[in-house]
Amino acid sequence: MTDQHVVHAANLHGLDYRLEAESLGPPVCPITDVHTHINGTKAVEIYKRAADLFGVQQVYSMTHLEHVEVTCTVFGDRMRYIAVPQWGASDRLKAFTTDWLDRIEQYAAIGCRICKFWAAPRSRDISIELGDPDLFALDGLARREAMKVARQCGMMFMTHIADPNTWFATKYADSSRYGTKLDQYKPLERMLDEYGDLPWIAAHMGGYPEDLDFLDMLLSRHDNLYLDTSATKWMIREISAQPRDGLVAFLTKWSGRIFFGSDIVTTDEHLHPAASAMGMGHLAGDEDEAFDLYASRYYALRVMWETAFEGPSPIADPDLAMIEPERYDVNASPTLIGKQLPSELLKSLYHDAAAHLLDAWHARG
Repeated sequence: MTDQHVVHAANLHGLDYRLEAESLGPPVCPITDVHTHINGTKAVEIYKRAADLFGVQQVYSMTHLEHVEVTCTVFGDRMRYIAVPQWGASDRLKAFTTDWLDRIEQYAAIGCRICKFWAAPRSRDISIELGDPDLFALDGLARREAMKVARQCGMMFMTHIADPNTWFATKYADSSRYGTKLDQYKPLERMLDEYGDLPWIAAHMGGYPEDLDFLDMLLSRHDNLYLDTSATKWMIREISAQPRDGLVAFLTKWSGRIFFGSDIVTTDEHLHPAASAMGMGHLAGDEDEAFDLYASRYYALRVMWETAFEGPSPIADPDLAMIEPERYDVNASPTLIGKQLPSELLKSLYHDAAAHLLDAWHARG
């Protein structure tokens, strides 16, 4: 560790992620990241440096329409977009209903061919606050209206349907409000059948990296279902915990239907110490920390998928303290256990699976 590399939540070990990228070398093939949230102005340029260093060539992003121009200027055709509502709108009910329908069409006009339907359990809190408990239900009326428009615009669907087991043991302990974890999949399966002609990408390993047998069942029942491996902290914790042989067997069986993702979020809030306690700004407070934040995700994921490394993750994982506060603090990190996937599996995960589905889908536009 050197003085230049300050220890913080995205760099607990004071690593120089530039040197770590050189040590890893280029990936077995250019990486397609199918799940990011790239926004901001300067932050986009910092993110690009991290993506370039770790071999990320194609990026799919839930970029706000207002930030499309700058991201396109920086990335060109390396950036493709995923339609999302205007989360920061002053009239949130309108933003998630009538304005959302217009926004889908605006995304389609810039070539976007994926529409995101966020249905995490905590969406129920927002729904109740806005006076419509079913507002974010995946099979609810508002979502069906949006899906109708998105289908007409030539889009496939992405969804976030469940959160970590750690959250169901803590944040979602009230099952009368949030349902159980398995309850989250009932509307998903209904909509997978109802929109069986469209591909669906279920983010964050379908919301259940803790149980590969359950994911195997879902993939077996729905041939239009695909998964991405985004949500770095969650994946490091839970994929590391999976026995390698079982994980390799799962990824081999479903090769072509599992895509690489990071869930990196960029914002100019990351560049200002004064904003470090607000919104996503708490994750970084200057340009160096922002770079570490973005680079750490690609570093940790590549180490996990490609190498036989075993040691503490460089990224703090507050979920550990949620479950065992007497044992962990908020800066604790789990053990990162590399799975050293065979090159053919890496090629499918990093590039080929996404290229086969998404390139063809975008070419239809």
